[in-house]
Amino acid sequence: MANEYADLGTLKRQLGLDDDDDTRDALLQQALTAASRSIDKAAGRRFWLDSEPVQRVYRPHGRTVVEADGTALLVDDIGSTSGLVIETGSAAAWSVTATWETLPDNALTLGRPVTALLRSGGWGTGTSRVRVTARYGWPAVPDEIVQAALIQASRLFKRKDSPEGITGSAEWGVVRLSRRDPDVWNLIEPYLLPGFG
Repeated sequence: MANEYADLGTLKRQLGLDDDDDTRDALLQQALTAASRSIDKAAGRRFWLDSEPVQRVYRPHGRTVVEADGTALLVDDIGSTSGLVIETGSAAAWSVTATWETLPDNALTLGRPVTALLRSGGWGTGTSRVRVTARYGWPAVPDEIVQAALIQASRLFKRKDSPEGITGSAEWGVVRLSRRDPDVWNLIEPYLLPGFG
């Protein structure tokens, strides 16, 4: 699998497993993948960066915000300006647009993604579209997301030992597992897109 937010070795150390013991690697990898994708779904975004630029088309209607110095087109998270190309038009004809700025200011420098493209004037009318070729995702996976993935993967791996969501110990007795791990939620909550979670 690819694009997990933590690596297998770190998860094994967190669980107190020997690095050389590969008997559970498939289950651990499955837990890491599931934890990473569940974080994506809860947050409404993904934190891994495309290796190559990908094209996406946006309809400006309903995706623009008027600012004092232009109109901002809201886009999916862009994690790198390498290979970034902005075009306007339609499927019949696209023309490259060179007059735009990324928002928020200094986002990539601060380890955050670009989430809007600012242009003086507007982004077109009627049937106009904006085609954005970019490396989508985040510049780097935030530390909080890595930790949330490790906690959730540990929980998923151990879930096989708690049928029906019930676990127990000599110290606490029988305990029902909560639906949502509060530590995982606290770690990912600042990264949620509005309307998700």
